[in-house]
Amino acid sequence: MPLNGIRVLDLTNVLAGPFCCHQLAHLGAEVIKVEAVGRGDLARNLGADPALNKAGMGVSFLAQNAGKKSITINLKDAKGKALFLTLVETADVVVENFRPGVMNRLELGFETLKQVNQELIYCAISGFGQDGPWVHRPAYDQIIQGASGVMSITGDADSAPLRVGFPVADTVGGLTAAFAISSALNASPRGGLIDVSMLESTLVTMGWVISNHLIAGVEPSANGNENITSAPSGAFMAKDGLINIAANKDEQWVLLAQHLGLVGLCDHPDYRNRELRKQNRAALKVELEAVLSARSARDWAKELNRIGVPAGAVLTVPEVLDTPQIADRGMLHHYENVSGVGRDIKVATTGIKLDGEAPHVTNPPPVLGQDNEDVFASLGLTKDELLSLKKEGVI
Repeated sequence: MPLNGIRVLDLTNVLAGPFCCHQLAHLGAEVIKVEAVGRGDLARNLGADPALNKAGMGVSFLAQNAGKKSITINLKDAKGKALFLTLVETADVVVENFRPGVMNRLELGFETLKQVNQELIYCAISGFGQDGPWVHRPAYDQIIQGASGVMSITGDADSAPLRVGFPVADTVGGLTAAFAISSALNASPRGGLIDVSMLESTLVTMGWVISNHLIAGVEPSANGNENITSAPSGAFMAKDGLINIAANKDEQWVLLAQHLGLVGLCDHPDYRNRELRKQNRAALKVELEAVLSARSARDWAKELNRIGVPAGAVLTVPEVLDTPQIADRGMLHHYENVSGVGRDIKVATTGIKLDGEAPHVTNPPPVLGQDNEDVFASLGLTKDELLSLKKEGVI
């Protein structure tokens, strides 16, 4: 794996940070999750299964912590700080997603840690970055979705502003951090502070929306299932549900019209070119749906793709997970009889393949503190010392 031999200390909670380290783990890094004594990552208590939440193995935790080791340290205790600093000496990367200033108040900020490891890559993930007038604002995914403008352009004129249906800002922030860390590992010499802002990471992914505003002066708007850059391009009602069709090129529009028996529309004065079709997209949609409504979305999708018109039925999450396209490519990995869970689980790994293989870790998500003895013993602590630290609540 590309990151074999890299040790990452994961001090993060819930989603953006854990998702970042989740990517690094599947790419071969040794990820040691440093959790609070007695409670661990908040995600251990989050998810749709109350019994797992109570057991400290919530679905939200299971989703992005496979392959990691779990240790517990009280970072507010002097002995805990000293133990953590010893661990930092062995690490390549530290990742944290506390509010800005928390690590400095713990006397464990970047300036302190680099004194014990000059080549340390320190990645701080936060809602708004490590400086600026919003630096001390609390930030969760939905806060960032609202602040970034994502909600203002999601939905349509009747439903916007609308939250995206998954934690897009957290996930994008985590991916951005993983990308930055991977890049920093390639630097020579290594070492430095990476400041990841979830707000900025999310805005970067909105490049077309932002550029249309900054360069073309177009006010961003919510357009529902319509792709405003072309027509016909969007979601159309078939017999059993929606089908996405993206006839973005003129030749694709002609092929679509011919296949639906609507070739006469190609010469219609309202639809002769892309700009006219965009202006009259509502009327054009009515014409297309009158034909599409006769058959299923999946049938139409197969036929349209065959003739070179991009199309696809709108699927539910369970439906797409059951398709051979996902089920057979290795993105989902199965773990048997997981400790703390009491049953098998299946989780998503990464969206990449390396030389034809989907990378994944072999070990399931850890129970809280399961690797204390192995990790701390590797630092030279004896069993008696570990027992004493445990009694004192340091680990």
